[in-house]
Amino acid sequence: MRRIHLLSPRLANQIAAGEVVERPASVVKELLENSLDAGADRLEVDVEAGGVKQIKIRDNGHGIPQDDLALSLSRHATSKISALEDLEAVGTLGFRGEALASISSVARLTLTSNVEGQESGWQVFAEGRDMETVQKPAPHPIGTTVEVRDLFFNTPARRKFLRTEKTEFSHLEEVIRRLALSRYDVGFTLRHNQRVIHQLRPAKTQAEKERRVASIFGAKFIENAVAVDVEASGLRLWGWVGLPTFSRAQADLQYFYVNGRTVKDKLVAHAVRQAYRDVLYGGRHPVFVLFLELDPAQVDVNVHPTKHEVRFRDGRMVHNFLYSTLNRVLAEVRPEDQLPQSVVQSRPATISGIDAGEFGGQERMQLQQPVSAPSSSFAASSLSAGGSVSPVQQSYSYSVDRKPDAMPVREQLNAYRNLHEPAEQSGETGIGQVTASLPVSDDEDIPPLGFAIAQLKGIYILSENQHGLVLVDMHAAHERITYERMKTSWHEQGIKTQPLLVPDSLAVSSREADAAEEHDEQIRRLGFVLERMGPETMVVRQIPALLRGADVEKLVRDVIADFTTHGASDRIEAHINELLATMACHGSVRANRRLTVPEMNALLRDMEHTERSGQCNHGRPTWTQLSLEELDKLFLRGR
Repeated sequence: MRRIHLLSPRLANQIAAGEVVERPASVVKELLENSLDAGADRLEVDVEAGGVKQIKIRDNGHGIPQDDLALSLSRHATSKISALEDLEAVGTLGFRGEALASISSVARLTLTSNVEGQESGWQVFAEGRDMETVQKPAPHPIGTTVEVRDLFFNTPARRKFLRTEKTEFSHLEEVIRRLALSRYDVGFTLRHNQRVIHQLRPAKTQAEKERRVASIFGAKFIENAVAVDVEASGLRLWGWVGLPTFSRAQADLQYFYVNGRTVKDKLVAHAVRQAYRDVLYGGRHPVFVLFLELDPAQVDVNVHPTKHEVRFRDGRMVHNFLYSTLNRVLAEVRPEDQLPQSVVQSRPATISGIDAGEFGGQERMQLQQPVSAPSSSFAASSLSAGGSVSPVQQSYSYSVDRKPDAMPVREQLNAYRNLHEPAEQSGETGIGQVTASLPVSDDEDIPPLGFAIAQLKGIYILSENQHGLVLVDMHAAHERITYERMKTSWHEQGIKTQPLLVPDSLAVSSREADAAEEHDEQIRRLGFVLERMGPETMVVRQIPALLRGADVEKLVRDVIADFTTHGASDRIEAHINELLATMACHGSVRANRRLTVPEMNALLRDMEHTERSGQCNHGRPTWTQLSLEELDKLFLRGR
């Protein structure tokens, strides 16, 4: 047996470096966080060979005094905490006091700094051998410059695991992106092999912040994103979330920050995934840049050496806040929010009833009463689709004296003439062509999705709005409308439970049984009645009526697991929503169903005031916009 002995400072620092310094990107992250903690608002990063050969970072922070330069390279030396109370409410990005010591143990590090009131700057040099430092005066403005050369020169085992220059630089660039998104008040410059890659100026206004996000994520993200800024219960969530139609095949554009620190947290990921569940196409991942701000004492950032993970004091509250906020934001997205601002117009006073154009189920989709000329009210039945669940009566107002622009389908001509005044025809019309002139009216009367002009192949509705042409998948749109009405009705009526004639006995672990007892009240709200019959036995006595055909045992285990992990569960709602979605799908208008012009317009009006109408129940888009510019490009007009 070997005797116990103390490790040398060099070996101890190299072991610590294994936790902090994985690759050049890790070095850049630690050094930039120190610069931001020093109050810098201008950062310049120069790297060579992907950061393996050289990393040079210059900032204009408050600098390091001469007497502290050598101490800054010592392990567990920091100016950011001095007592345990400071650690319980950390407000800085770095605080462990290990970064500089770890980096200098596996590379050649030169630190030059100057502070206000000091006659000149000073420089300290260290390399990973005996960890001895050499200090000398050096000219330098107020701030700090750190130069790291020959990373892992003395640890070849670590160096051989580095990837290609391109791969290492991509990881390094990702660190710059994440920090640039967390601090809009700071300017960032990144050069690789003497070539400028990023040059980001400080962003103060909302427009400047959006330009920075667009420069990192791409302009398409901002065009397809919704701004978020909600504050409640001491928590504030702000940033941007991408529309469900702007999703990714992988989770590569998901940036979440807690008090300015980028984190990857399972609780956060679950809350975001739950908020997008009802609108995202299967297998796709949402895109977002979100910032959560809360009291530093309510979050523990000292969980992981790289500080990528955090632990919330009240995880359940944070989870519910994130889910409810994002769910509400996504639900409130309307068609006018996805159109250019020039298209969005103010809505006139609300009308109700048949004149509101409420769209009903397939089985009763016709005009409830004849409309005699010259009246031209759009009408459609407003009965429920898919069973006894009543829809939520909603209304929307629009100009009822407007005529469709053209009716190319001859079969719809008679219905058009019965509902509208005779259209004025100008010029000669060819065989099979019927043209109608638009009445003179203000553009303010045009709804976001416009007015229907035709139906294509019994599947799509063609509509004209102020911006151009709108294409609507009528089955997908009606499916979402019916689904949302059924969900609202279900929530209003509450969960109806059904007692089991023969109670179902489950064998569970003692931990699961304890969790079920602890969250008994919340589980009862979900429609389940569980009773503990022994240390590892639970009996199910009541279940939600809508789930009488479901796998009760699996569902109960999943619910208990959710409460154990997240403090909440949405399994019951998810299963019920699946049933309602199936009912809505069967109760919606089918393909090849010919609709009249009033029915098509009624569907468009309902889409404009229905939550999540941009996607069907399966996450597919329900409509798309083709602008006049896009149409002109197809036919080379203006060239």
